[in-house]
Amino acid sequence: MTAVQAAASVQPAPPFKLALVGGGPRATYLLERLSATIGRLDAGRRLEVHVFERSGAFGAGQAHDPAQARTSYLNRIACQVGFAADESVVGAGPLRQAAERPTLYEWCRRRFARTGDPDFAVGPGDWPKRYVHGLALREMFDTFAAELRAHPAVDVELHTAEVVDVRPSEDCLRVVTGEGAAAVHPADAVVLLTGHTSHDPQRVPMSRRLAEFAERTGAQYVPQPYPLDVALDVEHCGPGTVVGCAGMGLTAIDAILYLTEGRGGTFHEDPEHGLVYRPSGNEPASIVAFSGTGLFTFARPANHKERDGGPGDHTGRFFTTDAIDRLRASVGRPVAYGSGKQLQLDFDQDVLPLAVLEMAHLHYAALFGPASVPFLTRGAAVSAEAFVTGPREASEDPEQLLGPLEEAVGEVAGLLAKVVRGTVPLPAAQADAGWPVREVLLHWVETVYGPSVAAEVAHRIDRGLPPGPALEGSGSPWGLETGPEGNRFSWWRTVSPVEPQGSAADQRRAVLRFMEHDGLWARQGNVRNPHKAAADGVWRDLRSVISYAVDDAGLVPRSQRRFLDRYVRHHNRLANGAAAEIMEKITALVRHGIVDVSTGPGARLRLDEEQGRLMVEGPRTGTSRKLDVLVEARIHPFDPRLDALPLYRNLLERGVVRLWINKSADGETFVPGGLDLTPQGHPVRADGSVDPRVTVLGVPSEGARSFLLSALRPNADHYVMHDIMAWLEGFWETVAPRPEAESASSR
Repeated sequence: MTAVQAAASVQPAPPFKLALVGGGPRATYLLERLSATIGRLDAGRRLEVHVFERSGAFGAGQAHDPAQARTSYLNRIACQVGFAADESVVGAGPLRQAAERPTLYEWCRRRFARTGDPDFAVGPGDWPKRYVHGLALREMFDTFAAELRAHPAVDVELHTAEVVDVRPSEDCLRVVTGEGAAAVHPADAVVLLTGHTSHDPQRVPMSRRLAEFAERTGAQYVPQPYPLDVALDVEHCGPGTVVGCAGMGLTAIDAILYLTEGRGGTFHEDPEHGLVYRPSGNEPASIVAFSGTGLFTFARPANHKERDGGPGDHTGRFFTTDAIDRLRASVGRPVAYGSGKQLQLDFDQDVLPLAVLEMAHLHYAALFGPASVPFLTRGAAVSAEAFVTGPREASEDPEQLLGPLEEAVGEVAGLLAKVVRGTVPLPAAQADAGWPVREVLLHWVETVYGPSVAAEVAHRIDRGLPPGPALEGSGSPWGLETGPEGNRFSWWRTVSPVEPQGSAADQRRAVLRFMEHDGLWARQGNVRNPHKAAADGVWRDLRSVISYAVDDAGLVPRSQRRFLDRYVRHHNRLANGAAAEIMEKITALVRHGIVDVSTGPGARLRLDEEQGRLMVEGPRTGTSRKLDVLVEARIHPFDPRLDALPLYRNLLERGVVRLWINKSADGETFVPGGLDLTPQGHPVRADGSVDPRVTVLGVPSEGARSFLLSALRPNADHYVMHDIMAWLEGFWETVAPRPEAESASSR
């Protein structure tokens, strides 16, 4: 045989087939890294990338579908949303030119220059509409897919199809789609990027009962409100109807705005009453919003932390990963975990007191200014050190560490009050204080009253005059208490700012009063306003510390259950709410009366069999409302046993995946619902073995991990990109191992 004949007889290697199940934001980020590193593909090796997205919204997924209602907004500002790895991502590898990896703000600016569409006229600190994010995701996805297709040995194929199963065999993985007759797509590797899913109402006892009641009586039950234009159509949720909204978080806000502004209602500024709502006549007669707390999520503050291109996040003084490590060493409960050992904590007893101390310290630092911090910190630091290292009595008082800090605050506030009243001249006050009185006083005045009043106070004290007259008749434009001894921190008031009222009218007034104050606090921002600085600085900026304490069986099982039931809700209200502009609209709708919040805390549903109606009742206020439609407006935690889609149920039933279990040393267990995965994201089978050909990223990891529902954030070394890079390195080691890896494996 000649050399030419021998070469001709060699069959080309079959392509490596990569299947991405889910074509939403994480698929966009994954394609970005894959295309940036495609130079690692060996000559003679071919790659096929198959992306399966059931909604057909490639790049965006259903949650960010560009075709969705125009009334839904992101709850993150435009400059804090990205699409590609940047210099902050440690070990990211080849990076694109800055112009090729815009933030959402930069993308919108370019699109506005081309189109003039006002939806794209957003500043870096503005909150874009969610469909705009979807448009950007789709464009970036298409860009990265086109780059891959431009490689002569790469093909990218998009499938608008729902994956219902992945069946491993020795030679390949079989990806099964369920459109019509089941189709099977062989793959060498599968990445599950399915994002958030909903529960099947037939698998949740209360939802099943509601669905059966609705079918029997003709009442309307909407177990999942998305897509809004389909689930909340005018035929069922139209004029004259009373719509119950079970939940008062972001999903509920989406539904409420769609049923009002989305039906043609408009908002207008009124010189006397602020923002007011003018109905169109096409909205429901009433939207009864209710939840366990009876409160909407709190307004996200204006972000004043972005400085010099970095995120400017609070880094933590008492609540740190080092403190968590020291807590584990001093009070951790040892338990076998993976191939090693974990020292488990109790969130209420061990973690929350440090988080609350951090919040209180941030609160007072914002109120009195940086000059007060050394004085405020001394006693608090001693208290925190003793807590993390020494023996102590078990206590679930979240404010147990605040004593020394509050004592220092009392001294500062008391002396400032005397200076303001003129009973102690500033020089005499300074002689008795271990902190700069003038600087602290002026910061406090500016925080509470604003810069013009602070300038007048400075003018008076520089002339030796008491500052009090400059404050007389002035109120706080931010809704803060106006005395130096006011605005004290309270964990209990922070999480429960509205006392339950005895009547529907009183409850409505109390909720409105808080929402109006909360809106003012949010507009003052996350640096200057003490309430927002405390919440944003801990429950958002230090979320990684919370995860460090909680994840990978970091809490004993009973404490993890309580954390998920209680503290994730606190996090969502305190730090993951809607923009102040959006909450101003919700406040206007409550003020108008179309949104009814009168049920108060602890509201419950009742199925009135006699009348065939769903009822919502408020035990504290005595409110009882008949509903024509009930909308389940809550995000469901991931649980394959309850999932509305068949994929994870099938994988679980056949043992391809198993649930993660948190176990304590005394045998207690908790199964939160997430999958059992290796650190590389590979699912552990029912028999304990691992198939490295399958990788799961994102929401199905919940259980062992927390806070996974997030868009990529630029300039933050974001965990979403780290998860993708961990997968990518394993992928390239399989498809195109580096020479050193090959030589090492041959030794």
